[in-house]
Parts: sequence; structure tokens; C-alpha cells
Amino acid sequence: MAKVKTVYFCRNCGAESSKWIGRCPSCGEWNTYIEEKVAPVTSSRTISAKRNQSAALPLDKIEPGKMKRVSSSLGEIDRLLGGGFVPGSLLLFGGEPGIGKSTLALQIALGITGKVLYVSGEESPEQIKMRAERLHHKNSDCYIFSEVNLESIITQFENEKPDLLILDSIQTLYTDALDASPGSISQIRECAAQLLKLAKTTHVPTILIGHITKDGTLAGPKLLEHIVDTVLQFEGDHQNIYRVLRALKNRFGSTAEIAIFEMEADGLHEITNPSEIFLNRDSSPSSGVAIASAIDGTRPFLIEVQALVSSAVYGTPQRTATGFDNRRLNMLLAVLERKAGFKLATKDVFLNIAGGFRVQDPATDLAIVCAILSSTFDRPVDNQLCMAAELSLTGELKAVTRIDQRIDEAARLGFKKILIPRLKKAPARQNGITVVPCSRIEDAIKLVFRNQDAGNSYSS
Repeated sequence: MAKVKTVYFCRNCGAESSKWIGRCPSCGEWNTYIEEKVAPVTSSRTISAKRNQSAALPLDKIEPGKMKRVSSSLGEIDRLLGGGFVPGSLLLFGGEPGIGKSTLALQIALGITGKVLYVSGEESPEQIKMRAERLHHKNSDCYIFSEVNLESIITQFENEKPDLLILDSIQTLYTDALDASPGSISQIRECAAQLLKLAKTTHVPTILIGHITKDGTLAGPKLLEHIVDTVLQFEGDHQNIYRVLRALKNRFGSTAEIAIFEMEADGLHEITNPSEIFLNRDSSPSSGVAIASAIDGTRPFLIEVQALVSSAVYGTPQRTATGFDNRRLNMLLAVLERKAGFKLATKDVFLNIAGGFRVQDPATDLAIVCAILSSTFDRPVDNQLCMAAELSLTGELKAVTRIDQRIDEAARLGFKKILIPRLKKAPARQNGITVVPCSRIEDAIKLVFRNQDAGNSYSS
């Protein structure tokens, strides 16, 4: 019998060590190493691997393969993947428990054209049947298999020969080749490696579902992202009905795309026009609100930035941002004080991005600054004005990417004016919207807040 040895793994990145380490030298995280007992690879597995080795081929002799992608039946997923599932690809759906990973995987299984093998290690076939009835989708070629042993799953896969394989979840699987419990890092890594080999040899797209807990006790996408071809990460608040699916890694497409869904009782619904869910233009203008024109991936959308400024009750003022980087908020407040002369050192500043969305586009800087000043002086910003400009440390408004798409999206939603950085070839008017260029933060503040009682003049 093979001798079992003790190995320490980093549960954040999967790095291996022969002894416990306080700080992982690979990812830099503290107190992430856990102890596991691993049996070495048997000689029979080594001999089998040698027999299955393929010969190396010259690059000139390799025929370029034509990747005919398989549609997922969901337009947002196809766009996120770059056109659909690539044959032989291994995908990972990551996210916190209960955020909608299993629901989305079952929707794909019930909507796709072809035979699907849905393997569940967490739910019984009866539970999956109840969920399928709630989703109101039907697929007679969707086969449910409740199993956690990888060898049994591969045998079932060879018997059924499906067009798509879904495993929910990777943390529940185990292989007989390792003497470790399911969910351990060694089991997850070994099972993922064998599933990758299965997908590549059979050219069947495979979906893995991985959980991430709040304390990080179970291995998630960080461990598997080097093995799989694509990592799709679910983001969103459980108290909010909207979910954002972001491509963190994609070998067959762009990683600059997102897909937005709405969680309802009958499943996840695609949101093709995100601007409509992030904006509330029915009410009258209120202080502390500004509209920003942002881009995530290739899709432009308008978001509502909300700010609240009040006197600091305690000695140290609070700086709290929801959906925005807190360090960048501190930088914008420093620029406001140093370059524009607004004293906010004794004020509490709270910032929120409406809709539970997280923004990383620097073009929202100007809207955030205007929302903060609007709350400070209790003067609303015109709800017919939106903004798209990055703020530098010198107080200048820097140019942002894809300005034409931002202007077109604002015009499509009925905005009358858009404030942008001063460009060499900036149009005065585009698609019925007035384009107002500006070069510095001081000038932009004057344009936004002056003459409000006289009808809001925005001419430069």
C-alpha cells in the first residue's frame, strides 16, 4: 500500500508546501495553508499515462480546426463566451452559495439543443425535477445523474455520450485515486484535471460549478482558474434581484464582457438594456444624485450615482462607498479640496451606485464629484444632464474611451446634454444631444451648478 504523506496547500491559490507557512509566497495571503494527507500516484496510473501519450507533430502538419460553437440558448451567455460553447472547453461557474449558479446551469441544460448529462452531487433527481418545473423549460434529452464518484460519472458519460456535461458541484466530487475527502484541495485539483482531459479527448463542452464561502474555507475559482478554459464569476447582493456574470478568464473570447440577469421565481431573465434598470427618471431631481455614462466591456450604460454628505458625528469622518472603490473615493475628495477649494475634511461622505452594481470605469469620476457637491450644498443636478470624464490628480478632466458610444447611449435614453472632457474633434451636437466639453474640474462644477434657477445654462 502506498505511503500517505502530509502536504500543506494554500486554499486561496493552491500552492503546495511540505510545511506550514504563515504567508503564501505565491499569492501573498496570510494564514491560508491547510494540512492534507495525500497518497502518491500509483505505478498503474503512471503506466497508463505513458501508454496514452500522443506523438508530437510539426506545426506545419497540424490542420487548423474549425470551432463550431454550440449555442447556450441564452443570448447573454453566448455574447459573454464569444459566440457560444467551444467543443472540448471546460468552464467554471463561480460564486457564493445561493446566488444562482445551479439555476443558470439548469436553464442552459433545459434550453440547449442536444443531449445533456446533468450530474448533481448536492441535490436528488426529485429536487432537480421540482426546480425544472419552476423554470418552465423542457428538454426530453436532459438526463439527471446524482453521483459524486468521478469514475462512476465518467462511466455514465461514456454510456450516454452527451453533447454537454454539467457537474454541480466540483466540491462534492472525489476520485478513488486519492485518499482524501471530497472538497479537499487535492481532490478538487485531481478531479478537475481528469475532467479537462475528458473534455479535450471527447470534444464535449463541460461546465463545472464551484462555491466560494465568505471565509474562504472551500477552494473556489482561484484554485481552478489555471486548469479550466473559462471562468465566469457571479456577482450580486442576495438582497437584490439583479445578478452580474463576469468573465474573469476566457481562452476563446474577450474578458471585457458582462451579462446581467434578473432573478425571478421562474429563473434568471436576461437584461438586454441595463440602463433602464439602473436609472430612475420618473421622480423630480433631488440633491445628491448624478448620472454617469459608463462602459463595462463593450456595452455602454447609464448609472445613477447617489451621495450623502453630513457633518461628522465622531472625531474621524467616515468614507463609505458601495459599488465603488473606497480608495478612489478618497482620492476624488482630496482633489476636490486641493484643486477646487471645497473643504470636506470634517464631513461624512457616503456613496452608493444604484442597482447593486459595481463600477470600475474611471469615467464615473465627474458624476461622483458632482453628486457629492450636490449633497453638500443641497442643490440638485439637472436630470437631463449626464457625465463621462475621468478626474486626474491635477484637477484635469481626462479623455475616456469610446466616447461616441457613451454619447449615443445618452441620446437614446432621452438626455439633453452630456458633459465630457475637451477633445480636439468633439462634436457640438450628436444624435440630438448637446455635447458640452470641459477641461478642468473647477469649470465643470460651474457649468453644472450655475444659473440653476434660471434654467440651467450649460454653454461653454
